[in-house]
Amino acid sequence: MSLAPWRSLISRALHLNRSLVYARYFQLATVKKNGRPANRTVVFRGFWGETNKLKIITDSRSQKFTEIQEQSGGEICWYFPKTREQFRLSGEITLIGCNNYGQDFQQARQSTWQEISDNARVQFAWAHPREKRANFQTFSPPPPDPIVPLDNFCLLLFEPLQVDHLQLRGEPQNRWLYSQNELGDWETLEVNP
Repeated sequence: MSLAPWRSLISRALHLNRSLVYARYFQLATVKKNGRPANRTVVFRGFWGETNKLKIITDSRSQKFTEIQEQSGGEICWYFPKTREQFRLSGEITLIGCNNYGQDFQQARQSTWQEISDNARVQFAWAHPREKRANFQTFSPPPPDPIVPLDNFCLLLFEPLQVDHLQLRGEPQNRWLYSQNELGDWETLEVNP
């Protein structure tokens, strides 16, 4: 599979916005069981190898996990302040938990666990999300093993099927739509902003 033309544009935007820690954050929208949208901010954890799939992490006890199990479609909206550009990616999300999928996916899950910070890892040992507030001690557990992920640690792989790239600088602004054709090749269309 060849890399999509938009992937290098996101990498470039990340590089040019690297002084802004929050440039690695984007909004991920999923669909609730009742059909209503759910949106939250997540952290970009890189691309999965030489693919176009974006890595995101989540807790299997979260609402996001349940929503994706029910409906695997999602959308990302990502804004880069320095370069004044926005990417909207629409696609499919694959959930990789502790006991599903093959060796390649499990290796990706384990290596992502090893790449995240100690502070990020310990949050997976906290009390169950969205339950009544637990006592303070439950938020100071011993550090988890930095090599072997906790069972509730999940890797999400977001595979874009369409990408909308808008550059908000210039008169007029510039906009491109990227989509895969029936052969899986990416096509680019320059459109009005």
